[in-house]
Amino acid sequence: MFRDAPAFSGFSVDDTDTARTFYTEVLGLDVAEEHGMLTLHLGGGGTVLVYPKGEAHRPATFTVLNFPVADVEAAVDALTARGVEILRYPGMEHDERGIMRGGGPLIAWFSDPAGNVLSVLES
Repeated sequence: MFRDAPAFSGFSVDDTDTARTFYTEVLGLDVAEEHGMLTLHLGGGGTVLVYPKGEAHRPATFTVLNFPVADVEAAVDALTARGVEILRYPGMEHDERGIMRGGGPLIAWFSDPAGNVLSVLES
């Protein structure tokens, strides 16, 4: 039924102006705005809708957006140089940069200004 539909995902933020600044200036994404909502244009042609919920916004308790990268250490260094804090989760093996090395792909988590969890993972 929906096999050929150009689907996309989305998540909320508390402030679209702050989100636009983060996604464009910190992450370097192309961002469009229409009807008070943002569209993140991702590599490979994907898009993600970012919509405002103001004070009703509650950050997701899971990773909402993953960025595959060739070198996770370089990506983490670039993020921290831009003031992004790498998240560390109890019970996981993180190195000094905050990269989880305990099985699976090398991955590091961080959040946008609205508290939504994002990641960079080595592909």
